[in-house]
Amino acid sequence: MDKPKTGPKDFFLWAGAMLALYVSVFSFLALFFEYIDIAFPDALNSYIDPYSSGIRVAMACLIVLFPTYLVLTHFIRRDTIQNPAKRGLWVRRWALVLTIFVAGATVAIDLITLINTYLGGEITTHFVLKVLIVGLVMSAGLMHFLADLWGYWDINPRYALSVGIGTSILVVATVLSGFLIIGTPGEIRSYRFDDQKVSDLQNIQSEIVSYWQSNGVLPTKLSDLNDSLGSFTVPSDPQTNQAYEYMIVGGQNIAATSSQSVNVPTSFQLCATFNAQTQPNSPTDTYASVLPSPAGVTGQDLSTDSWFHGAGRACFFRTIDPKRYPPLAKPAATK
Repeated sequence: MDKPKTGPKDFFLWAGAMLALYVSVFSFLALFFEYIDIAFPDALNSYIDPYSSGIRVAMACLIVLFPTYLVLTHFIRRDTIQNPAKRGLWVRRWALVLTIFVAGATVAIDLITLINTYLGGEITTHFVLKVLIVGLVMSAGLMHFLADLWGYWDINPRYALSVGIGTSILVVATVLSGFLIIGTPGEIRSYRFDDQKVSDLQNIQSEIVSYWQSNGVLPTKLSDLNDSLGSFTVPSDPQTNQAYEYMIVGGQNIAATSSQSVNVPTSFQLCATFNAQTQPNSPTDTYASVLPSPAGVTGQDLSTDSWFHGAGRACFFRTIDPKRYPPLAKPAATK
């Protein structure tokens, strides 16, 4: 009896199925690793992606490639049922053996990486849970493809269907968990709008301080900050295109001459309307814009004051310290 020949269709079906499987498994593991890091935060991990890009990439891969794997394996199994001789195709044997090898290599590499990280001081809970996840996923994959290589699923197609349904439910639950953590696309967009608004206010605040140092007074309105030479234009709310609110709200006595002091406005507030409360690890709450400090002056910059906000209209009250940000020109006494 002649050996079955591998045609282009057979090759690309198996190649596509295996590629989709490998990326799906790695994405599944990456998702669980992200979930573990979020559930058990590490104080030594100083940076956490506020938009969870790792989770989004892994979710996108699973949403696209896992169904692709199911569809391709469906065509492969249907073709094999119609032509049982295709069980002997070299591409099938190579794909199954390669998958078993990749599963074993992945377990070894992941364990080495996890142990190295653990020895470097990672939280024990992280280490135990990640090792457990890798062991369970790779063991299940190894047993599944060994059974396929031995022809078990051909003899018990109902069991194969049950495994496929169970795996699909697990993947769907994992992806849905991602949405519960990072939010819906609409929610993420609203958070990004809020972060942009805070960033705009930080830039405006920086320009107000520069204006104060240059002129010895606060600007009467935000449009006074527009500087074509310095390439600065006061930004507007990116969501509504409305101007941000600015108001001078108080002052303090500052020496105008050696014997005279004047009350000069040094306090102001900036207001904006936000979609939601400041999100954990928001870049605008963690990383503040750095304002220029006068030579020889040390201390906390004005911009590191809290930018935490709730949903709705929020105002940020600021007072300029003339000792920390001395104006270049002495305030003039008012008549």
